[in-house]
Amino acid sequence: MAYSHRLATSEDLPAIVEIYNSAIPSKAATCDIEPVTVASRKEWFEASDPRRRPIWVGHETDAPHTVTGYLSFEPFLNGRRGYDTTADLAVYLHRDHRGRGQGTYLLREAIAHAPKLGIRNIATTIFASNEPSIRLFRAHGFEEWGRLPRVADLDGVVQDVVFVGRPVGE
Repeated sequence: MAYSHRLATSEDLPAIVEIYNSAIPSKAATCDIEPVTVASRKEWFEASDPRRRPIWVGHETDAPHTVTGYLSFEPFLNGRRGYDTTADLAVYLHRDHRGRGQGTYLLREAIAHAPKLGIRNIATTIFASNEPSIRLFRAHGFEEWGRLPRVADLDGVVQDVVFVGRPVGE
């Protein structure tokens, strides 16, 4: 299956929220315990800056209006200006498109595009139990930068968090 991506529009927000919410029940990919709403994610979406911290939606190459995943370049840590050269990536895929190459495509594109956004490092946090995501990021040159034991409690499912990152461009 061939994938492409484009800059997310406000019309994509319901699909983005649906994809994100589909990850919550597994307690393997996000610390949210309850589903989020489109209204609650509107401020996050509007705060994204296509020139510095874009949100992309993935889609099958021949279906550009059907969102199959998304990737966002997020401010690193607390968003203080000194961290502007590092971005925190978030990647979420529609359940029907996991394991089909879309994550690889989006991550590869993000690594190539990051220097154009003034980014020198990209990082993310992944639950230690989320082996598919850890494999995906390691396959793209990410290394473990730290491990936070038992920092997440998802209604009794306690998770360690692995912090991974890599430099981009130079």
